Amino acid sequence: MSIKKIISYVLLIFVPISIAAEYLEWGSLAVFITSAIAIVPLAIWLSTATEEVAIVTGPSIGALLNAVFGNATELIIALAALNAGLVDIVKASITGTIISNLLLVMGLSMLLGGVRYKEQEFKPIVARVNGSSMTLAAIALILPTTVINTSNGVPLDAIRNLSLTVATVLIVVYALTLLFSLKTHSYLYEVGLVDLDSPNSVGSEAESTAHKPNLWLWIGVLVISTVAVAFESEIFVGVVEEATKGLGLTPLFTGVVLLPLVGGAAEYVTAVNVALKNNMDLSVSVAMGSSLLVALLVAPILVLVGVVIGQPMDLNFNPFEVIAVAIAVTVANLISLDGRSNWLEGVLLLATYIVLGAAFYFHPA
Repeated sequence: MSIKKIISYVLLIFVPISIAAEYLEWGSLAVFITSAIAIVPLAIWLSTATEEVAIVTGPSIGALLNAVFGNATELIIALAALNAGLVDIVKASITGTIISNLLLVMGLSMLLGGVRYKEQEFKPIVARVNGSSMTLAAIALILPTTVINTSNGVPLDAIRNLSLTVATVLIVVYALTLLFSLKTHSYLYEVGLVDLDSPNSVGSEAESTAHKPNLWLWIGVLVISTVAVAFESEIFVGVVEEATKGLGLTPLFTGVVLLPLVGGAAEYVTAVNVALKNNMDLSVSVAMGSSLLVALLVAPILVLVGVVIGQPMDLNFNPFEVIAVAIAVTVANLISLDGRSNWLEGVLLLATYIVLGAAFYFHPA
């Protein structure tokens, strides 16, 4: 049994524990810890169900499902936090997810894969395309903050309209990246369907044919996992401010470091697992693709939803957040451009993440 399956089964016990902690009033810290752990296996089941449905529906629809539901857990948690009025934490979680995917996930994959295989290869063209799109996303996130912080005073209406304009552009760009990757240049992204339980990185055609998931079963798992993640997210968000304040953590550190660790568990396990099977193409695609999805789709959706539910969400981030995103994008692009990776490059990415994490921890915001 794979590590991913073991985690998804063992940690499910925290779902009833977190519910008991909430309704029996064990305290905000106990609810915070147990609900955070409970979200991890649910996120893995959500990701697994998406992958299994994708196998049945075929590569085109499957890739679209993965593109849309790849970061469903992060989106659900962010929506719950936005509905609760925790706008600062939501903003921080957006930048934190981008940073953690580019530095922590890709760093762990390159480090562990490099230790096992010395040097690994992946398609540099995919890294360049993703890197270019990620650079645009970083610029789109940086510019509103720059406009506001370099002006004597920007009216709230102007900030909202600027954010809505940028959000619309990002959604259009994301739609075009899907068109590029799924239709016009799909051959660049053919990393294959990986059987994460097999000892080989990419299963043979015969193995793929033999593996025929029950579509309705996995659709049911997908629905149940989504509802369960939403329920646990409500519990988690309800105590996050009180619990983190009791731990001496700022909303900035909570959003940038803690929330991505909770919501992105499935991507972390998947990326590292396939890297250990010498499939760095898929590992890099998972890491960079998740960052793109958050920057080009999740963030704009949150801006639009904020308008609808009366929780004003704009793209005016903490200046240090956008600096950190720019650093993460630059370092990730420089390391991934040659299409080769080794354990030292993984260490460099992880070191950058640790330094940024320490800076956010000591940031007084």
